[in-house]
Amino acid sequence: QVQLVESGGGLVQPGGSLRLSCAASGSGVSLATMGWYRKAPGKQRELVARIANAGDTYYADSVKGRFTISGDNAKNTVSLEMNSLKPEDTAVYYCKAELYGRYYWGQGTQVTVSS
Repeated sequence: QVQLVESGGGLVQPGGSLRLSCAASGSGVSLATMGWYRKAPGKQRELVARIANAGDTYYADSVKGRFTISGDNAKNTVSLEMNSLKPEDTAVYYCKAELYGRYYWGQGTQVTVSS
């Protein structure tokens, strides 16, 4: 089994920054493709950023240049650095792992961008 524990969400002013972390545990997690998704009220869940085991990354156009996904293989953690935050970034952010065709989700962490 794979377990994902997220942290780092909170309230931040527009233009501010937050760093989300996802701690992964379980057999084979070092081989997983990890991603961050978000779900805003009234909107579909969307992929924000993804990083493969080899290090290849993907970013949604809406966050490109502002967000950075990174992984620490030694600690089995994946982080999402969010800078220049906008009110439209407000959402519940979820960590996702894909391993051997199976998907695992964290519990989600709320990010609210408001003045």
